[in-house]
Amino acid sequence: MPVTRERTTTLSRRRMLSGMAALPLVSIGSSRGRAAEFVWKYATGQDPTHPVNLRAAEAIARIREATGGRVEINLFPANQLGSDTDLISQVRNGGVEILNISASVLATLVPSCGMLNTGFAFPDYDHVWRAMDGAFGDHVRAQIAKSGLFVTDKIWNNGFRQVSSSTRRIDSPDSIKGFKIRVPVAPMLTSLFQSLGASPTPINFNEVYSALQTKIVEGQENALPLIYTTKLYEVQTSISMTDHVWDGFWVVGNRRAFSGMPADLRDIVVNEINKSAIDQRKDVVTLSDSLRGDLRAKGITFVDVDRAAFRDTLRKSGFYKNWQGKFGDDVWNKLQDVVGPL
Repeated sequence: MPVTRERTTTLSRRRMLSGMAALPLVSIGSSRGRAAEFVWKYATGQDPTHPVNLRAAEAIARIREATGGRVEINLFPANQLGSDTDLISQVRNGGVEILNISASVLATLVPSCGMLNTGFAFPDYDHVWRAMDGAFGDHVRAQIAKSGLFVTDKIWNNGFRQVSSSTRRIDSPDSIKGFKIRVPVAPMLTSLFQSLGASPTPINFNEVYSALQTKIVEGQENALPLIYTTKLYEVQTSISMTDHVWDGFWVVGNRRAFSGMPADLRDIVVNEINKSAIDQRKDVVTLSDSLRGDLRAKGITFVDVDRAAFRDTLRKSGFYKNWQGKFGDDVWNKLQDVVGPL
């Protein structure tokens, strides 16, 4: 599918659900004309049909055009190059130059990334973007840079996460007690569900479908677009609309690769990735709003919950107080300046 010079601002819903025919597991072919001076790998963990990959492919095409073919980036979606935790190691050692990674997983390297997943902190997207594009986001980006990674300015949208189940209806704090739930390899999310009385099991995402299918776990928690594009609805029966955390995707890079690129080319790469981030943020909101009907048609039952009851349970368990002590008052207050007291 050719990519025109005019940048579209909204992906059609049909395109988001079907993906691009020109986006195989290894995407974006060789540049025409001159040989590329920089040939990079861009890895993601999401299905090719996910807005993360559709918008990344557009950014890659714009980068190739704007650099006159000097920069060629190949997109590897769906954990083709390894599990999420493997990919963090690869981008640090230079095996992968660019990585789109969930903040919840990056927290294993940069602990402050886990603050994005503070349970029931963000009431809506307005608060999310005020925090992430403001002083709180600046703090987290600085911590990522200190870890030795390059990081772009705009975080991408993973969406508000929901709890799915194959065994029980999750509608209250009492109903989640003892529930065997898959979580990412992410300390904050493990702590959240432990504090609610559930039984969380950290599993890399490329193993989630089989873990649900074989009943190693009863359920999992992810945003609706990821549940849909990876067909987790085939091994789940209900989705509880908990909005328990918002999660984002950081686009990080190998520092040596970025520092070794001329400044003018590096600016093009970063600016085009940031442009696609803004578009992708909107895509996930639009897609999430539309997916209830599609998932119902697949046999999923939706359950609305009282979020305040879950938040009260977390507060009584000491969840917020414990994490404030771990992160420190300075950054905790930067978050509370946007979302209010936790």
